[in-house]
Amino acid sequence: MERRSFISLFGGAVSWPLAASAQQKAIQVVGYLSAASPGPAAPFVTAFRQGLGEADFVDGKNVKIEFSWAENQPDQLSRLANDLVARGVDLIVTGGGPPAALAAKQATSTIPIFFIAIGDPVAVGLVNSLARPGGNVTGFSILVVELNAKRFELLTELVPKARIIGLLVNPKGSSTERIVREVRAAARIKGVDLRVFQASSEADITEAFASLAQLQAAALLVGSDPLLNNRREQIVALASRHAIPAIHEFRESVDIGGLVSYGPDQTYFNHQAGIYAGRILRGEKPADIPVEQPTKLELVVNLKTAMALGLTVPASILARADEVIE
Repeated sequence: MERRSFISLFGGAVSWPLAASAQQKAIQVVGYLSAASPGPAAPFVTAFRQGLGEADFVDGKNVKIEFSWAENQPDQLSRLANDLVARGVDLIVTGGGPPAALAAKQATSTIPIFFIAIGDPVAVGLVNSLARPGGNVTGFSILVVELNAKRFELLTELVPKARIIGLLVNPKGSSTERIVREVRAAARIKGVDLRVFQASSEADITEAFASLAQLQAAALLVGSDPLLNNRREQIVALASRHAIPAIHEFRESVDIGGLVSYGPDQTYFNHQAGIYAGRILRGEKPADIPVEQPTKLELVVNLKTAMALGLTVPASILARADEVIE
């Protein structure tokens, strides 16, 4: 699979200045703060470690990674962030969306923070701008809101006769209101009846699928949200059980049996985060590192799932797919 490149919104290559006079510790400590659980995040942690290694930082040799997992309990993030600060970590890397990054920023204004996969870091108050973050925070941003409308269009192409389509969102998500607004606009253009289902727990997700089945919805768009992404195994299993074609944000859902995904490559930007973490550990300041966005997105289709659903994937989608699982 072709790896995706990132482009700096600041323009041009960013220099990697080394603070020659800086006194670096023999072993620096990276705090890894995530709103998610370690199981679903395991491939991304592996990619992060690989990136660190390419930057000549090896866990257990010249760097130590301290993991803090909120296990989908966002109310724990503040405590976990404060604990990392109290331990005197040299850098905090955050995953699982805005809540983890915001908890880290609230806990410290001096320790560097690098966030992974935030939809709009300016809107949620993490940075001043993408080009000039300012302060002690920078990272990678993804197109959370805009891509949901595109996924909706792909879904209508997959199920062209759909009259009712569901949208699953987390009501507590920072981008939820804008996602719903964008997808509603896309649904009006297509003349589709959009039904929005809110879910912020395992039980809510199960109930949402029961309602989808009762409505005889033709398809489902799984909205962009860290909580929903972390519940991908449950969502994919329920979509299969109720025979509902669904489109997801990331390919990890398709790898375990989801129908289709369209979005950035999570493994790649976690790998890149490790490289950027190395830059910061060597002395670069987050304020001088522009927030970056993916320049290429991947479309992944699972034909085995399509066959199980009795769905014929249009040739137009197969021709555009970056990967087809057969």
